[in-house]
Amino acid sequence: MSEFSAPTRDPAPLLERALHEWGGQCDLWVFGYASLIWRPEFDFAERRDARVHGWHRALKMWSHINRGTPQCPGLVFGMLSGGSCRGMVFRVPQPHARQVLVNLWQREMPVAVYDPRWLTCHTPQGPVQALAFTLSRSSPSYTGELHPDEYRRIFAQASGRYGSTHDYARDTLHGLRQVGIHDQALARLLQFSGPPPRLGGPGTMTP
Repeated sequence: MSEFSAPTRDPAPLLERALHEWGGQCDLWVFGYASLIWRPEFDFAERRDARVHGWHRALKMWSHINRGTPQCPGLVFGMLSGGSCRGMVFRVPQPHARQVLVNLWQREMPVAVYDPRWLTCHTPQGPVQALAFTLSRSSPSYTGELHPDEYRRIFAQASGRYGSTHDYARDTLHGLRQVGIHDQALARLLQFSGPPPRLGGPGTMTP
């Protein structure tokens, strides 16, 4: 889920654009790369393993409500340009697709932080065009590069209405592994969820 401390854009025109681009004549495909994989909250007829080129999953989006507070912001995932991203695509039958899109907007786009895009997703059965929620590096919700000590502090302290950043990151790692996706970058980040490493003694941790 995405949220920011103050609205930045009106989500309604973006929903109308997505509905127009979908067209209403066919099934809807949605690309999940984080919590949509382990908690989609919508019914679907089919799910496939998928890879998107030109984008990657990154825990670099500030969360001031869901996984943190304005005083102690947490983090949620966004999909940033560059690299590639393995995730899942979900096929929603045409009769239910409009309502699913409306519900997705309430979940992912309450203040329109994400940039919805139709991306080519490569699956074992062939490519599909799926809706994905991407993040611009020009967004005020983009964190930029974070030092390991900052991740460690956020994992230890940040919590919001849906729980802590640490639990969210851990649940995402577990959810990815459940569908056979091994995100080594996320696994390395979660190494920072313990106390700072002690040099030269038992329990020393190498990031």
